[in-house]
Amino acid sequence: MDKKHQVVFIMTDTTRWDMVGCYGNPDMKTPCIDALAEVGVRYDRAYSCQPVCGPARSAIFTGLFPHSNGSFTNTLPLLSGVKTVGEYLTPQNIHCAYIGKWHLDGGDYFGNGVCPPGYDEAYWYDMRRYLDELTPEERMLSRKENTSLEHGGIDESFTFAHRVSDRARHFLEQYHTEDFFLCVSYDEPHQPYLCPEPYASMYKDYEMPKTPNYYDTLEGKPFYQKLWAGDSLHEDKDALTVKPRLFLGCNSFVDYEIGRVLEIVGRFAPDAMVIFTSDHGEALGAHSLSLKGPTVYEEVAHIPLIIKGGAYCQSPKGAAYPSVTTHIDMLPTILDYFGVPAPPVIQGTSMRPIIESPQENKLHDAVFCEFHRYEIDHDGFGGVQFMRAVITDTNKLAIHLLDDTDELYDTANDPFEMENLIWNPSYKEIRDDLHQKIIDFMNDTRDPYRGYQWEARPWNSGCRNPSWEVDGYTRQRPNGPGEPTQRDYDTGMPITETVRFKKKAHKPAGQV
Repeated sequence: MDKKHQVVFIMTDTTRWDMVGCYGNPDMKTPCIDALAEVGVRYDRAYSCQPVCGPARSAIFTGLFPHSNGSFTNTLPLLSGVKTVGEYLTPQNIHCAYIGKWHLDGGDYFGNGVCPPGYDEAYWYDMRRYLDELTPEERMLSRKENTSLEHGGIDESFTFAHRVSDRARHFLEQYHTEDFFLCVSYDEPHQPYLCPEPYASMYKDYEMPKTPNYYDTLEGKPFYQKLWAGDSLHEDKDALTVKPRLFLGCNSFVDYEIGRVLEIVGRFAPDAMVIFTSDHGEALGAHSLSLKGPTVYEEVAHIPLIIKGGAYCQSPKGAAYPSVTTHIDMLPTILDYFGVPAPPVIQGTSMRPIIESPQENKLHDAVFCEFHRYEIDHDGFGGVQFMRAVITDTNKLAIHLLDDTDELYDTANDPFEMENLIWNPSYKEIRDDLHQKIIDFMNDTRDPYRGYQWEARPWNSGCRNPSWEVDGYTRQRPNGPGEPTQRDYDTGMPITETVRFKKKAHKPAGQV
C-alpha cells in the first residue's frame, strides 16, 4: 500500500533560536525538540518575516509577506481572498486540522473562536475556545504570571499547551490512515508562562550569561532603539542579572508537550514530515531592549527551524544547514510535499532541495524581514515603525524609514551586532548591494509601502535621484488561480510583462 502524504507542523510562541539545546546551548533543557533534530535537518540561520506574533504567522501560513497578505500587525485580519494552507489542501482531499493559537482573524489576543475555511471544525481550538472552557476564576489564574508558583502551582491539564497536545494526539490516532496536514500551535512559552512542576522550578537559580551586547550603549544606533531601551540603557550592566525563570521553565514544559505529540507521530505516522519552528524571539535585555519589535537583532528575529523529511521527501539524519532560511518558504514547502502546485502569487519557494540534500544545495543568498507596527489597538512598541531589512550569511542591512539612522552589521566578524557600519566607507559596496536587494524585494512583492524614500538614503550617494514616479514601472501582479489577467490603463490590453514607462513631467492638478 502506498504511504500517505502527511505533515505535522509544530510551532511555539517566542522561542529564541538559542533557547533550544541542539542549537548549542546545553543549559536549555529541550530533549524532545533536540531528538527531532537528530533525525532531521536543523536550520542554523532561519529568520522570521516580521517578529510579531500575528504577522509572523500570516507569512508562514499564506506564503505572502505581511505587507502583501494584509495582516501586517496584530489584530488585523488577512485580506479577503488571501488563502491559508488549509484552503489550498482541503480541495485536494487532504484532511487539514489546525489546533492552537491562530492570531489571524483580527480579533483580540485570544482569537474569536471561529474556525476559518479549510480546517476541520471538530478540531479547531484557538485560545478563545480554551478560555470558554474555564470558569471566571480559572480565567484570571490563566493570565497571572505567578500562577505557576503560587498555592502549590498548577496541574499540566490546566494549561493551553496540554489541551492542544491532547487534541493533536486524538487527531493522529483517529486519522493516521489518511493524507493530512496537522498544525499544532502552542502559545507557550509566551507569558504568562504557565507551567507545572518540575518545570516551574527547573531554572530557579539559573542566570543567563551576559553576552557583549548586554553592554551595548546604542551609540550610532537608531533613535527609536534608545526610546525602546528607556531607563535600562543607563542601568549598571555589571550588576544586571538575567533570570527568566518561568520563561525558560515554560519553554522546557512546551518541549515536553511537543514530545507527547511526537510520541504519537512515531507510533501512528512515522513517515510524516515534521516541521518545528517559532514565530519570533525575545530580547531579554540584549542591546538594553525587551520583548520583540522593529529590529533584526539575533535575539528577536532569529528563530529555530527543524524539519524531518517524510515518505516523499527524505532528509538526512542529524544534518545542519548553515545558510539563511526564511519562514516565507513554509507554505510552498508544504504544498510541494503534497504535490499541489504553488500559484504564482506565492512569494516563497519550496525548501525541498535543502531538506533532501542540505549540504549540497543553497537556496537563498539573502532573506528579508519587515516591520510596520506592533498592534492596531495598542500604541506601545513605538507606534508605527516602517522597517525593511535584508539578511545574508555575513551581513544585515535594516532601513528604518521614519528614523534618522539605518543599520549595517558585519555579522561574520561582529556576531553580537555592536558596531553599526552604515557610514563606514569600507563597506560601501556591500551596503549598496544590500540596499538594492531591498528595493528589488519591495518591487518584486509589490510592497504597497514602496516609494522614493527607501532609495534616497543619505548614506548612499550613488542612488539615483528621487522621482515622483519612483521606479517608473507598471506591472501585473502575479495571478492567483482563476484570476483574470489585469488590463493596462492606457490601452485596455492585457498586461503580460513588467513594463517600464517613460517618466512624464509632473503637472500640478488642473493643468493639462
